[in-house]
Amino acid sequence: MFGTRWEPLAEMNRLRDEMERVFGRYGQQLAQGAPVFPPLNIWEDADHLYVEAELPGWELEDLEIYVSAGNELSISGQRNQPELKEGAWHRQERSFGKFRRTFELPSDVDSDKVTATFKNGVLTIEMAKSEEVKPRKIEVKAN
Repeated sequence: MFGTRWEPLAEMNRLRDEMERVFGRYGQQLAQGAPVFPPLNIWEDADHLYVEAELPGWELEDLEIYVSAGNELSISGQRNQPELKEGAWHRQERSFGKFRRTFELPSDVDSDKVTATFKNGVLTIEMAKSEEVKPRKIEVKAN
């Protein structure tokens, strides 16, 4: 009759803590359906489009990049979980497994003029815009 009192708020807090442990800081973004990995920056100048992807701890040989249909970029990769020969995990917050991000670029690019570099865990992709989409200066002639 005088056992442990059930406290629903304590149970909700425990559940929230467990969800944060499983999903880490991206849990809120996952619930909203937003793509979360890798985080990207995309920008352009007059002649090129640029994409930066944060991939700390990844190896260059584990990444693939494709440009197709003139304006579609796909970045994919796979990282295997390290084996633990001795001991036990206490926390695992780093992601492992496969990822794929495919998205439409703001303009067409020349797939023969795409370069990618990987430095300090940041993948940078530089894509030359197609000649058809580059702005053209129109000369005005006097009559």
